[in-house]
Amino acid sequence: MERTSTTLTSPSTSARMAQPIPARMRALLKATPAAGAELTEVAVPEVGPRDVLIKIRAASICGTDLHIYAWDAWASGRVKPPLVFGHEFAGDVVAVGPEVTRVPLGAYVAAESHIACNHCHECGHGLQHICRRVRIIGVDRPGAFAQYIAIPEQNAWITSRRFPPEIATIQEPMGNAVHTTLSAPIAGSVVAVFGAGPIGLFAVPISRAAGAAKIITVEPSAFRLQLAGTMGSDILINPLQDNVVHRILEETEGEGVDVVLEMSGNPQAIAQGLQALRFGGHVSLLGIPTRPVEVDLADGVIFKGATVQGISGRRIFETWYQTRGFLDSGMDLSPIITNQLPLEEFATAFDLVRSGNSGKVVLLPNLECDEISG
Repeated sequence: MERTSTTLTSPSTSARMAQPIPARMRALLKATPAAGAELTEVAVPEVGPRDVLIKIRAASICGTDLHIYAWDAWASGRVKPPLVFGHEFAGDVVAVGPEVTRVPLGAYVAAESHIACNHCHECGHGLQHICRRVRIIGVDRPGAFAQYIAIPEQNAWITSRRFPPEIATIQEPMGNAVHTTLSAPIAGSVVAVFGAGPIGLFAVPISRAAGAAKIITVEPSAFRLQLAGTMGSDILINPLQDNVVHRILEETEGEGVDVVLEMSGNPQAIAQGLQALRFGGHVSLLGIPTRPVEVDLADGVIFKGATVQGISGRRIFETWYQTRGFLDSGMDLSPIITNQLPLEEFATAFDLVRSGNSGKVVLLPNLECDEISG
C-alpha cells in the first residue's frame, strides 16, 4: 500500500523526526457502538509539544480490549466511538515534540497506559496508578491497534532491545501481575491463583521468584491450566471437574492457602478464594466482575482477620522497575505468548482470546514492512 510522506506539526511547532512519516496509517477502529471492529485508514496522530510518536512493532490484546470489541455493558458506558483501541504495545520512537527531553529519537519503548493528571489528591500523594482523572490509552484516547501512536513522553518506558517486541509489549500486563503478587506476603507462602488468563499465568513464575512454597492454580480452561503447569504451578485445579475448596484444603492439610491472587473477577471464584483462605491470610483482588458481587464478609474476611487488597494497574513507575528486574533475571514468559498475527487477522485474534484456547495474543501492525521476531 503506497503512502505519501508529510511533515507532522503540532499546533505551534514542528516535531523532530527520525524518518519520513506517512500521512495515513492502518488502524483497528471501533467505528460504531456495536460488536466488532473495522480495519481502516486513519490519519497518523499529530505530535504535541511533550509527545512522542511511536511506530508500533507489537500490540497485545487485553481483556479490556475484548470488552470493547464485544461491546458489553462496561464498554458501552465508557468508550465513545469512533476510537482506535488497544493499550499494550511496544515500538520505536520516530518523532518527538520540541519539549521532549527524556526520550530520544530512535528509542525502543513500551508504555504505561494510564495517563495521570498529576494534579489530583491521589497524584499528589504518589498514587498516580489510581489517579481519579486518569485517561487510559485505547479507552479514553486513541490507542495502539494501529501502525503509529502518539503518547505523552511521561508514559514512555525505554526498553532494552534484547527483549523482542512480543516480550516488550507484555511488560504492561505483566506489571499488573507484579503489582498484584508483590502486594501480598509471598515468601514461604502457599499461593492460590484464581484465573489463568495471561495475567494469572504471569503471576505463577512471579510468585515462584518471590519465594512461594507452593502454587495452586484454579482455571476452567484446560488449555490455560496446562500453561499454568508449564509456567511452574504445582497444583492445577479445574473448577468444572473438582470441588475447588475441598481440593485446596486437602493440599494445605486443612489450613487453607496463605495468599489468594484473584485474577478472574468471577463471583464464584471470589467466593471460593475466601473460603479457601486460611485465618489471617491475604487476598489481592485484580479481576473485575461484570456486575456487583455479594461477598460473605463475616466468615470470609472479618472472622478470619483477612487482609484484602484491591489492585488497579501498576504503581508508576515502581512496578515497571520490578517488572524489568524479573525479566532481567532471566524469567522466560515466551510460553505464554501463544499467537502472533498481523493486524489484518484481528477477527481471528479476538476469537482466540474469547475461546480461552490461547495465552497472550499479539497483533503486529507493521508486519508487512518490518521484520518482527516471533
